[in-house]
This record gives sequence, C-alpha cells and structure tokens, in this order.
Amino acid sequence: MLTKCLSLKAPVYFFKNPILAATKLISFLVLLGLLFSCSSNELTDVEPESVMSTSSAKASSSPGVPQLMYEGIVGGAGSAIGPGGDLFVTETLTGEISRFNLKTWEKTTFASGLPTMIPDVGIGGAMDIAFIGGTGYVLVSLVGPFFGTTDLVGIYRIDGPNSFTVIADLGAFSEANPPNTSYFLPMGLQYAIETYKGGFLVTDGHHNRVLHVTTDGIISEMKAFANIVPTGIAVSGNTIYMAEAGPVPHNPEDGKVVYFTENSTYAPPVASGSPLLVDVKLGRGQSLFALSQGEWNGLGEGSEAFENTGALVKANQNGTFSDVATGLDRPTSLEIVKNTAYVVTRDGEIWSVDNVSSGPYGN
Repeated sequence: MLTKCLSLKAPVYFFKNPILAATKLISFLVLLGLLFSCSSNELTDVEPESVMSTSSAKASSSPGVPQLMYEGIVGGAGSAIGPGGDLFVTETLTGEISRFNLKTWEKTTFASGLPTMIPDVGIGGAMDIAFIGGTGYVLVSLVGPFFGTTDLVGIYRIDGPNSFTVIADLGAFSEANPPNTSYFLPMGLQYAIETYKGGFLVTDGHHNRVLHVTTDGIISEMKAFANIVPTGIAVSGNTIYMAEAGPVPHNPEDGKVVYFTENSTYAPPVASGSPLLVDVKLGRGQSLFALSQGEWNGLGEGSEAFENTGALVKANQNGTFSDVATGLDRPTSLEIVKNTAYVVTRDGEIWSVDNVSSGPYGN
C-alpha cells in the first residue's frame, strides 16, 4: 500500500487536446463540462421541502494528511461504493471497471469491454458507475456517430465480467429532446449517475439538466437549469444535492452545491465559493463535501485550472466552503466511507483523507 503524502506541487490540468478539425468547439468538452450556453428554464419561486444541516459539534479532530493509496488507474473518472463495501472506479482509457478492497487495496477487474474515451476529446467513455443491489450500471458519454464510433451514449447494465446491456439510450433521447439552453453537441455531455427511487438520476453538463431514468429505460427530464454546468450529484431521501462548475469565467462564487426535490421549482445553494466543482457527497452528521478542480487560468474556454489548486472542501453553516485537503491533481470523483474520504484523480490515483467530518458523530 502506498502512503506517500500529497505533493502541493502536483500539477492540475483540466483537459488536453481539442477534437477533430470538423468540431473545433469540442475544446469546450472539458472534464467539468465547461460548456457555454444561454439562459433557459432556471428553477424559480417555490421553496424546497427541506435543507440539510451542515452543523457540527466542536471539532474533536482535524482531517488527516492526504495519503496516496493506489496509482496506476488508466484515466480515472467516476466511482461508487458497491458490493462488499469495495470502491469501484471507471477507467476511461481502457473501458474497464476496477474494484478495490479498501482494507487490502487489492485491485481486481469487475468489468471490461465498455466504450473507451476518444483521446482527441479528452473526456468520455465510461464516465461513472452506480449500483442497485449487486448490479452495476455504467454511464457512457461522448461516443457514437458524432465522434465516428458505433457506440451508444447511455446507461450500460453490467451482466458479467465481459458482457453488458444498454438499458437507456441517452444520446437518442437528448437529440430528440434538445434543451432550451444553447448547445453544439446534440447528444449532450452526461457527467454523473446516482441511484434514485429504484432508478437513476443523470446530470448533463452541456444540456444543463438532470434526467430521470428507470431500469426499464424510460427517460424524462427532471430539472432544467440555465448555464450552470451541473456535474456531481448525491441523494439523501427525497433531497437531491448537485454540484455546479459554473459558466466561464468559472468564478469561485459560481462554484456551488444546490439542493432540490423532484417536485420543487427552486434550487437554492447549500454553499458556494469554490471553483469548478466536480462532485458532492454527504458525510457523517449530514456534513457535506465537494471536489473543486481548481482556479481557472483564464486562457480561454476549455483551458486548464492553475496548478496546485484542486481541493476537497466542506460546506459551512454560513453558506461558504472550508478547505479539507488542497493541492489535488485533477480530482474527478469522491466517496466517503464512515469518516474517510476517497478521491479519484484524472491521472489514475486514489487518495484518502481521514477524519474529514469534525465530530463527534456515530458510524
């Protein structure tokens, strides 16, 4: 098991190359969906049913120093805690789902043969994973005829180590039901998947909306937003928490976590002030955490963040964020088990941070 401390000199890149000449604007397809769109169906007026509490007792311990637990993932992206309490991570460049035992850090292959990321795009393929019982469902994005492949954009049910079934064609739905915001990718950029009431929620960072999908493949638009670039998502009961990367120029105040319910028409912020948020998770005592890719360097739409600026942050009662761990290199997804955070990075590392929630809380 690797236990070197996180270097504060680790570079933070966001994406590397533009796509083919015929689709110059594809440079917008960055890890966070840094995609320009116009105004649209922003949720308004009705207060949601409830809001989580980010209060905590007096701190009994401070977060630990980030520890490197594994390196060697080929294009890390999404993650989930699945059967056996293991950590499952999508590898975008190989089309594999890797399984990690959090006690021994033994790595095994859970599934392979999924669509891979197109290198010139720099994002896509097997983006994220969720579980219903022991069955895994993988979100695949930015593939298909638009990019010269025969793969489908959608949700893939894992039927075996080398077999899967597409249960929902999200690309076809998105083309047939375009958003009210401006767009140039008809199939959208599906970013994250989360289980919800026996089905799934899927965020689209380009079409600026959240889709609801049943296991029978019925797709509907749950919520539509203005140009806020939705990314990671978490669910607690009827309440949905969603990270927003924010539009160009990706100011810190536009990096938010908001909450809403299926029936609410307003999505107020829980906290804001951390740029380019990519994921959100709940911890002990209903504490809430998010991942920031970092401070945008301002060189143009789709350009990277400044080095050494990725962070794991925690929401405060006053609507701000506090840093838990800084210097993260291109973080892509976050899981929290008991009081330990696990952060997957773009360059194939998994880091752990202990004692992320100040206590005392129960397990």
